[in-house]
Amino acid sequence: MDPFSLRLACAYLMDWALGDPRWLPHPVRGLGWAIARGEMWIRARLWSEKLGGAFLALLIAGGTWVLVRGLISAAAHFSFGLAAFLEVALLYACFSTRDLGVESWPVYDALKADNLPEARAKVAMIVGRDTGGLDEPEIVRATLETIGESAMDGIIAPLFYAAIGGVPLACLYKAVNTLDSMVGYRSARYLRFGSVPAAVDRWMNVIPAWITAVLLSAGGRLLGFSFAGGLRALRDRRVRRENSTIAEAAMAGTLQVGLGGVNYYQGQPVETPPMGRPLRSLDRDRIPEAIRVMYAASALGICGVLAVRWILK
Repeated sequence: MDPFSLRLACAYLMDWALGDPRWLPHPVRGLGWAIARGEMWIRARLWSEKLGGAFLALLIAGGTWVLVRGLISAAAHFSFGLAAFLEVALLYACFSTRDLGVESWPVYDALKADNLPEARAKVAMIVGRDTGGLDEPEIVRATLETIGESAMDGIIAPLFYAAIGGVPLACLYKAVNTLDSMVGYRSARYLRFGSVPAAVDRWMNVIPAWITAVLLSAGGRLLGFSFAGGLRALRDRRVRRENSTIAEAAMAGTLQVGLGGVNYYQGQPVETPPMGRPLRSLDRDRIPEAIRVMYAASALGICGVLAVRWILK
């Protein structure tokens, strides 16, 4: 195994073992602070919202790449071990396999206890939609869609960009994804300002979305679910219009449930296309199934990356 593959494997295993402890400073929090400050500074100086958003995207994404590359190069001047440690730490911060499961299990636990208000509160912590009036099937749907989408931007996409461009590119992707989550909304405030950051995030997720769909389907098959169903769900053109729905549809097809429908964001309805086939009910037991499928897809992802790097070396 080459040195970078070893560091990538170590970072991935650290994420499995530790997740994201709340007491540990996380680079994404620093990115969030920089994005908020950058938005304030740019809005006060540029008259064009679209140009301002484009400049913020360049500043955050480019700045992240330059900073990470510079830190690793500077560390390498002191010692190889310090540079390797920094690479592992930064890669570890890019992954969120364990946290996806940790944050989704409380929703299942609340539903299992027949505590709908608690389940709504727990699912509100992992989704952006309004959750106050959701019943059990809608809570399960929200959880499954989030697990599917987050498998893409929290696991597979960082793995993909680390594999092709090393730590700086993986961190650049994380910066773009964080930027999109903060300013990429289709609201009055961000409709124009967030258009370029949202477009960059959409472009960077095109390939990872399809890889995620295949891995979720394959991971589901290993667990006894439907590989063909996961791929069949991608035939719908409406599903293929968005990267997030590509991953969500694969999860729906693999578990043979129906996802998609109308979601409400601050009281405003947003319709997503129907995904999968409702051959099985959206009850609470689908949540641990989705978590296991996500774990399987994640394991297949890291094994695939390491195998490809080994072959190419």
